[in-house]
Amino acid sequence: MSFDVAAEAYDRFMGRYSTELSAPFADFAGLRDGQSVVDVGCGPGALTAELVRRLGAERVAAVDPSEPFVAAARERHPGVDVRLAPAEELPFADDSFDAALAQLVVHFMRDAVTGVREMARVTRPGGIVAASVWDLAGGRAPASPFWQAAVELGSAVEDEAGFAGARKGRLTELFEEAGLRDVEETEVSASCEHPTFDDWWEPFTFGVGPAGSYARSLDDAGRAALRERARSLLPPAPFTLTVVAWAARGRA
Repeated sequence: MSFDVAAEAYDRFMGRYSTELSAPFADFAGLRDGQSVVDVGCGPGALTAELVRRLGAERVAAVDPSEPFVAAARERHPGVDVRLAPAEELPFADDSFDAALAQLVVHFMRDAVTGVREMARVTRPGGIVAASVWDLAGGRAPASPFWQAAVELGSAVEDEAGFAGARKGRLTELFEEAGLRDVEETEVSASCEHPTFDDWWEPFTFGVGPAGSYARSLDDAGRAALRERARSLLPPAPFTLTVVAWAARGRA
């Protein structure tokens, strides 16, 4: 699995969905004017853009462990304090922010509980910690048709359904284990229109994340078979996919 890829590859792969998810996720987090926030696992900055729009660049910080993503986020969002760091080792003092948000990243943390605890550490007492993860176990994620096709072809494939937070209630469990209180969980959704099947398929060949790594591990014949099986699972183009993420929030 790799996120050491060009920001534009992520934009085409998942960024178009994460951009649409950012507003409802930020609404759920309950951000207010004048607050400060850190975007943990910011990627190239989809959620960062929404936070800047709501709060102003001077009140937003962001971190990500991918150097290409950090460079892109800095270029795209001047004035935001963007740093290279993993979620488990946030480079900020205790009680630095009013809120800490992690969109579509908890399931990629090396240690999800430690990552959420770090988010709570840098959040002021009573402040909000919030995270979202696609409903990978429920088959309602952007990559769900891809993984379903792989399984139907008989591959001994480990999809993303077992990742941290990827099923109902799991984010709540992680938040409570990390010491957060007043934890709530809900669904948030996003929609993306695909004018052609290849508009959906091609980004899987860019090597982004677990799905991209799996696609690149196949030979040409295997990739072609996967492509056609995925095509059979999707509506005729043009089509719109509406996808769902679990979101949880709690107080530090």
